[in-house]
Amino acid sequence: MCDAHRDDPEFGHRLLADEAARASLVACDRAVWRICRDNQWWSGFGKKRSKNPKKAGPPAHEDLVLRQFRADAPNRLWLWDITEHPTSEGKVYLRAIKDMFSGRIVGYSISDRMTSHIAVAALVSAVQRRGEVAGCVVHSDRGSQFRSRKVARVLARHDLAGSMGQVAAAGDNAAMESFFSLLQKNVLDRRRWATRDELRLVIITWIERTYHRRRRQVRLDRLTPIEYETIKTTQVALAA
Repeated sequence: MCDAHRDDPEFGHRLLADEAARASLVACDRAVWRICRDNQWWSGFGKKRSKNPKKAGPPAHEDLVLRQFRADAPNRLWLWDITEHPTSEGKVYLRAIKDMFSGRIVGYSISDRMTSHIAVAALVSAVQRRGEVAGCVVHSDRGSQFRSRKVARVLARHDLAGSMGQVAAAGDNAAMESFFSLLQKNVLDRRRWATRDELRLVIITWIERTYHRRRRQVRLDRLTPIEYETIKTTQVALAA
């Protein structure tokens, strides 16, 4: 558990218990919690909200989700949002798209500018990775990049259904906020970053290696996003 905590200090006690079990060190959650308490291994969550949020623009799409952030198969519901972080060279912007079936980040784009191009690039990367995506609902807040004509054209080209949340509804994109919170604690706030390329590489490595393949989630039966998708889609294929 010490090694797992050192590699990823934001692992909670349940996730550390899973890591220990994989190493044949089985213990109940309560025992692991006591070990974490004694060693001051705490997981931090939460994302500070701006005191002066920008006024939301008019919606480009209806709200097709209505806060029902669940999907019973891949490519049924994607959420996307953007976050930023400074480096000595200037800010880095990350646009990420999350499949609500498994929590997997199916597409993302990293740029030094917050324009509609970064939204288009993330959406295109998700389509290329996932293949059959027609009918998938792509839900966002009312940010200007999501309302651009370029994004609308990509949605239409691949038969994706755009969806936008309500004004002043903080819970509308809570699932994406939780992912960005993990990223903030695990990567962005761990040190000061000298260059954009340095931070870009670390973000990609954390998403592909740690978040997808090491972080087990309670809602996924304590599987990682990759494991959950592999097991569930295989079961469906065998039952067909």
